[in-house]
Amino acid sequence: MDVSLQERIHEANIEVHRFEADHYELLHPEVYCKEEQKRIVSTLKMAGSLIENNQTSALDFGAGTGNLTGKLLQMGYSVTAVDISPEMCAILKKRYAAYLKTRKFTIINSPVEDVSFERDEFDLIACYSVLHHFPDYKGALWKLTEFLKKGGIMYIDHEASPFYWVNEKRLLYNLLKFIYFHSNPILNAFYFQIVGFRVPSLDYTLSDYWHKKDRPLNHDIIKFVFQMNDFEFFERVDYYIKSSWVPNPLFYLYKNLGKPEMSYWMAKK
Repeated sequence: MDVSLQERIHEANIEVHRFEADHYELLHPEVYCKEEQKRIVSTLKMAGSLIENNQTSALDFGAGTGNLTGKLLQMGYSVTAVDISPEMCAILKKRYAAYLKTRKFTIINSPVEDVSFERDEFDLIACYSVLHHFPDYKGALWKLTEFLKKGGIMYIDHEASPFYWVNEKRLLYNLLKFIYFHSNPILNAFYFQIVGFRVPSLDYTLSDYWHKKDRPLNHDIIKFVFQMNDFEFFERVDYYIKSSWVPNPLFYLYKNLGKPEMSYWMAKK
């Protein structure tokens, strides 16, 4: 990937999140519904239990409005949050001001590719719905592994699973998947009308660079990074998510007949 395209992807993410920041949590029911929030807490606790001699030092990269950051702070971690968006960082600063005063929390407004820390600095390095925004997610992950201590955990969540874009030979299943995926935006639009929220018109072509049918996130590349950096173990777990504020009855049918559309990775160094 040439440098100019990398810069354009970074600029696109800054631009999109400039407009998304204040409404991010309303715009993303697939993240902020009760079921998903409960699952995240449970998975973070599992990650913590796997860390050897956990000194509760965490890096949340691509922190956004604090989906992981807030939970980690409540769990007793000292958290360094990195995000490319000034608006997202401003929300973090306001929302977690008390932790900033006690020096349990640090905010860095920067592309993740440009940050630098001590080797073996963090017990936990985590992100949620972030890798598909990076121009070079392989290079970013490779760099971040240096900052993870031996016995620490890298937790990468909410990326499209290998099944997300794949059509199977089952015609009825493909039809169900198509209807289910396209019904969620319709239900959310109905919900936004009820609450009186006007959804901004945003172009995600470059900001969500690796979330396209012709450019899917490659989980084999993530696995390769862990393999080449001699991680003790690594596992991809696939799961289903509810993607609408209004209950979608098709979800349960899709869950029983289809394959999970999302994945997370848990890897121990």
